[in-house]
Amino acid sequence: MFSRDRWQEIFQTIRKNKLRTFLSGFTVALGILIFTVLFGMGNGLKNTFNEFFMGDATNTFFIYPGSTSVPYQGFKKGRRIEFRNDDMEDIKKDFAMYLDKITPRSSKSLLASYKGESNTYSVRAIAPAYHEVEKNIIMKGRYLNDKDIKDRAKHVVIGRLVEIDLFGKSESAVGKYMDIGGVMYRVVGVFQDDGGDNDERFIYMPYTTRQLLDKGTDKIDEIVLTYKTEIGYAGAMAFDASLYRYLKDKHKVAPEDQNGIYLSNTADIVQRNMMFANVLQLVVLFVGIGTLIAGVIGISNIMVFVVKERTKELGIRKALGATPASVIGLVLQESIFITTIAGYIGLIMGMGLLELIGNNFKDDYFITNPGVGLNVVISATLILIFFGVIAGYIPARRAASVKPIVALRDE
Repeated sequence: MFSRDRWQEIFQTIRKNKLRTFLSGFTVALGILIFTVLFGMGNGLKNTFNEFFMGDATNTFFIYPGSTSVPYQGFKKGRRIEFRNDDMEDIKKDFAMYLDKITPRSSKSLLASYKGESNTYSVRAIAPAYHEVEKNIIMKGRYLNDKDIKDRAKHVVIGRLVEIDLFGKSESAVGKYMDIGGVMYRVVGVFQDDGGDNDERFIYMPYTTRQLLDKGTDKIDEIVLTYKTEIGYAGAMAFDASLYRYLKDKHKVAPEDQNGIYLSNTADIVQRNMMFANVLQLVVLFVGIGTLIAGVIGISNIMVFVVKERTKELGIRKALGATPASVIGLVLQESIFITTIAGYIGLIMGMGLLELIGNNFKDDYFITNPGVGLNVVISATLILIFFGVIAGYIPARRAASVKPIVALRDE
């Protein structure tokens, strides 16, 4: 393996057969290149799914009231279901073993202004637990707290872009008063959100304050809750079913009525979409493996030709005393050397291409930060080298078993 004479023979053979060496190396490099790029693209798709679904809490239920579609217990169909504060209190009491946080959410589009600057924003009436749902990052000041809820305080937390729109880049909004829908509110915090510009143009206020302004009502548009993560996916689905039945029973909605109450379970949504992403990655992986197999076949064909071409040379070697093992070793060493160098080149080119692509395909093809772990690509390269060895070994062994006199007669 480390014989200087053998390496000199290998390099001499490569120089004499540049085209054959190039074709062998090109097959290997192309196989590794395509495998790396395809596998990296698959990871990029998975990254997009993760980014889209993991930006907010994934252990969340969103519960919306609807209108009944069938009559039930003396009520006609078309009855509008309404949630109230006591619905949240009942859920807290009856589902304590599952429940982590709970908050109402009511939204209105209102005109907000400050010193001549104005714009219309979506104003959400919430409880402090909503911070856990949206995973907002407080840049300045603080988030809404329990005291704000209890006192029905006219306090708001605004998004980063709301502050820029109304207060400019040089003035801090915290502590200032702004007009929202004709009522003055004090800004107690500014948040940012990784979800994008739209998520940073929200305004949050205490839900009790909104109810007070709406003539003292206790109605809420929807209920948002998070469950304890330790219950797992199976526990989340059991909670989903139990809570859905509970709310239908409380609000006199027929069990078969799918329109009276809506419950969206992000755990189920994430599970389904991550399964889809995994299937996509498996498809890409199989395509990549197919490319590697094509490379192996290419190497095999070339090695058969190479050994056939060198039959007379190998016969002379055997006539001069070379053992079958040394003949096989010479062919294999050359095959391993070419395959390794070409595989490394394909690996570098593939990873460089993925680095060049970056997030350029994110908007059009939903591929975010495509990349592949070194262990995966190195494993693929080693597999290709292994099959390259087999591809060289089989014809080399056949040639080494031929008697010298027969090999010398080969044309």
